[in-house]
Amino acid sequence: TTEIYTLSLHDALPIYLTDRLTVGVVCRAFNHMVKSNAARLDSIFHALADPTRRAILLDVSAGEKTVGDLARPFALTLAAVSKHLKVLERAELVARQRRGSFQIVRLSAASLREAEQWLAYYSKFWNTRFDSLEKYLEGEGHE
Repeated sequence: TTEIYTLSLHDALPIYLTDRLTVGVVCRAFNHMVKSNAARLDSIFHALADPTRRAILLDVSAGEKTVGDLARPFALTLAAVSKHLKVLERAELVARQRRGSFQIVRLSAASLREAEQWLAYYSKFWNTRFDSLEKYLEGEGHE
């Protein structure tokens, strides 16, 4: 076997391969997948970080809306709402399509599932802490 170390600080573990011709392709593909997934999660959480964008997502979760319908509850121009929609589109949280003179916006929930799966992994850590706190508080009530 051949021992290969990547040059990235994020890849501290060696990769062992027998075929020297595929080494570079495998390393680049792996690094690209990790970076791509991380960038995707970053764009999702960036989009969700803004309260206006979260409200827009809540609106479109009830059904398709026009950009004008989405702008109405806010004191925003159509251009400002359009900028928020571009952030949501880059995160693949919404999709926009033109119907006649209207732009229709609908929810794309698949990206939300990715964020949920990422959060679900970490929920075991805070659930353990809550369970410990609950046991502690129950123990104090019996003394």
